[in-house]
This record gives sequence, structure tokens and C-alpha cells, in this order.
Amino acid sequence: MGIVALRGKRGTQLIFGAVQLGLIYALMAMGNYISFRILNIPDLTVDGSFALGMAVSVMTAAGGHPYLALFAAIIAGALAGLVTGLLQTKVGINPILAGILTMTALYSVNLFVMKGKANQSLIGKETVFSSFERLFKGVQRNIPRTILMIIVVALVAAILAVFFKTRLGMAIRATGDNEEMVRASSINADFTKCVGFALANACIALAGGLVCQYNQSADTGYGSGMLVVGLASVIIGEAVLRHGGVTRGIISVALGAVLYQLIIALALKVNLLPAYGLKFVSATIVAVALAMPKIKETVANHTRKKVD
Repeated sequence: MGIVALRGKRGTQLIFGAVQLGLIYALMAMGNYISFRILNIPDLTVDGSFALGMAVSVMTAAGGHPYLALFAAIIAGALAGLVTGLLQTKVGINPILAGILTMTALYSVNLFVMKGKANQSLIGKETVFSSFERLFKGVQRNIPRTILMIIVVALVAAILAVFFKTRLGMAIRATGDNEEMVRASSINADFTKCVGFALANACIALAGGLVCQYNQSADTGYGSGMLVVGLASVIIGEAVLRHGGVTRGIISVALGAVLYQLIIALALKVNLLPAYGLKFVSATIVAVALAMPKIKETVANHTRKKVD
């Protein structure tokens, strides 16, 4: 029944839509990868910075500047990440609490950016997608949209891969691996953390800005649960492509984001779960993946006791 349901025009649109959203969320997954895997610090700013990217993008695009809107979203996201980094390094606030504080503050900031409105529409306005579609006259709109997102994701992935091979990028990676060693080497670990958080949230806000223009609307509550979605993408990607360096890691999380969206789209199409169950599934995937080391240890100990 599922295979039959995916045949024809609707099935093609479903796959295209899932791939496009997956590519957009790949940018968010890259941001999660930077904080969660490279810096080795959970960053709870994600939900707020994603919505911030949407808010900044929708207001700038509504003024007739869709491309500038994406750059504005990147800058806004970087500033949000910088605030989280400063709260941790200069104020000495616990990393998790620092992320919660920034995320909470961003809810008000997002409303301020959107002039007190919880949602804003871009229907009838120019977006990066409608602009790019005009270059492909007579072609089904899904094709240029997919091409645009492949270009954006490939460009961001390439920039990140090159950056993390630079001196500063290597210092950020070293900070996540062994902060004490980095400080002993006279490297400013506080600075590298702040740069890492700024870079991570810039990617996340860019994803929010693109989602806003893709959906032609923005909502301050849209960012809720994005941290779990991003982590699920990271975990799925790492399960498919085993970790083998930063470049491979970046590629794996992008692939994981696309696979995650395809799985969700297929599950919804064949009525395996209702739409309101998506976040529960995402949370379960992340919880099981994070619990696997402990589960393996328990099983190994139990097996060892039986042998003894």
C-alpha cells in the first residue's frame, strides 16, 4: 500500500518536498554538529536562533530584499550564539542554563523584530526561491528549488570544511577535545568557544531564514523542538556514515537531515503516525541513540557475569 501511495505525481512531490526540507534542515544539523560534536557542549539556543532567523528573514524579505534577508539572518544568528558563548565564558554560567537564558530572551527579541506579531506572511512577496525559479522557465518548480538548496548546502559545507582546517578552526576542534590542554598551550579557549557558538547558530539561523521563505511565512513558535530534530539528523547521519573527520561529519549530518525528512514524510504518507507525533518520534530517536553506550555497557557486563 505504501509503495502504491508513492506512485504518480503526488509521490514525486512528496519526495521532492522531503528532500528540499531535508537540505534546509541540513544547515541546522551542521550547526548542531558544531556545538554538540566539535565543541562537545549541548547548545539549547537552537530553538530561539532558528526562530530568530525566520523573524529577521521574513521582515527583510517583506521589504523586497530576499537575498539580503538570508545574510541578515546569518548575522543575527551569530550574535545570538555569541551571547550564549559570552554567558558561559565571561559570566561563568552553566552551558545548559546559558542556552536556556538566551533562548528565552530570543522569544521576546523575535516578537520585537516582527513588530509584536506572532506570525508574518510572505505570500505575494519575492523570495529567493521564486527568484531562482525564474531562471528555469517552463521547468517544474521543484527542480530549481532542489538545485538551489543543493548549491546552498554544498557551499556552506565546503566553507565549514575549509574553515575547520584553518588555524582557528583547528583551535576550536582542540577546545572541544581537550580544553585544559588548549589553555595550557596559551590558546584563548573562551574566544574559540564564542566563535564556535556564533558559527553554529549562524548556520541554524540561516536554516530558519530559508524555511521562512520556503513556507512564505514565519511564526515565533516554529523553532520549538528544533534542537531534537537537529540532533536526530546528526545521529542518523553518523549511523549511515561512520565518523571519520570533520568533513565526513559535515557530509554525514547533511545526509542524515535528508534521510530524516524522507522517513517522516513516508511515515505520514502511509499513516504510520499522526502529524502531532513527529516530535515524540524525534525525541525517542535521540534518547535511544544517546542511551546506546550505557545499554551496550550493561549488556556487556551482563554477558561477562554469565560467562564467569
